[in-house]
Amino acid sequence: MFDVDGTLTDGRVAYLGGEELVTFHVHDGQGLAWLLKAGLELAWITGRGSRAVEARARELGIVHLFQRVGDKAECLRTLQERLDIAPDHTLAMGDDLADLALARRAALFVAPANARPEVRERAQLVTAAGGGAGAVRELAERVLKARGLWAACLAGPGDAGRPGAPRGATGE
Repeated sequence: MFDVDGTLTDGRVAYLGGEELVTFHVHDGQGLAWLLKAGLELAWITGRGSRAVEARARELGIVHLFQRVGDKAECLRTLQERLDIAPDHTLAMGDDLADLALARRAALFVAPANARPEVRERAQLVTAAGGGAGAVRELAERVLKARGLWAACLAGPGDAGRPGAPRGATGE
């Protein structure tokens, strides 16, 4: 489970006319693609919402996207029940105070390096990279290594069996 603003992005929002611009790091996208290929269920839960976030989620194949969520813990609880995934099989990553509620519904709570101090203190893992700057990729690599799947990622783009190979939407 990933927060979006400040975790998958650097937290900045820009407007061009009436359109919101949000930037994502391609390395994070590749990490998410590998996790999906490895069979993990991924969800994005955000208190904000934008067409840019919808487009990026769709591009990466994220089917569990929840925008404009007021109670992130309740949203995660409902998703866990629907997918029959226990909190002790859940990892959550967030950067701001609203994301602390997710820690109660996850076995492992992760914060990007530039998360609020209160969030970093509560996290069991703090990435070296900041939100929107490779933090999600860093976490993805750790998960894949822990599951013994990292070597397949290193096999190269010609290996159709490696996690992420069928997804060309990462931007790389």
